[in-house]
Amino acid sequence: MIRKVPCLKFIMNRIVGFWIILDTFLAQLPQLLKILWRRSAKGLSLTSALLQLYSFSCPVVYAMAHNFPLFAWGERLITLVQTAAIVFLIMHYRGETLKGILFLLTYGGVMFLLGSYAAAAVVSVMQASSLAALIASKIFQAGTNYCNGHTGQLSTLTVLISWAGSLGVIFVSLQETGNMFATLSHTLSACVSCVLLAQVLCCRSSTKKKSE
Repeated sequence: MIRKVPCLKFIMNRIVGFWIILDTFLAQLPQLLKILWRRSAKGLSLTSALLQLYSFSCPVVYAMAHNFPLFAWGERLITLVQTAAIVFLIMHYRGETLKGILFLLTYGGVMFLLGSYAAAAVVSVMQASSLAALIASKIFQAGTNYCNGHTGQLSTLTVLISWAGSLGVIFVSLQETGNMFATLSHTLSACVSCVLLAQVLCCRSSTKKKSE
């Protein structure tokens, strides 16, 4: 019986690790593919996407500033590229293609400058604020869904993966760090993801009517 507890804990850690990796690599991909397939970004909040982009940029800037090897943060870069593409597509389908291109060029330049020349204090503040920006992005999208009365092109799979990933991070935080503030922050993120998931599932019929 004593051996079963460590074994169960090991299995849980493996499952949680899988979900966190899945969240890091693939959370944005279903959303990106849905926008491309439907040729529409209706119902997606640009503010939410920009906050997500900032949130995913912070660990990349941190890794670049500290000269971490690429394999240590390559998955973050993949997520960042996917999110930047989503921001561009939202602008593109709003008829602001040129603005989107200029934004991507400016963003790429800013990322290079931050990763190469930003002060340590700036990098640390960005890293510390990344989770708050991610939570804010989810709140903005939930507010947009509520105001529109539908979720538009918001991907159910993306929201589901994000929610599961948040639960996984909470589990890891409780098991390894014991930092209550971090645990509460991740819990809030999971709760907002749960709200988004509920909106997607409950508003599915009205979303279909709006898209027709």
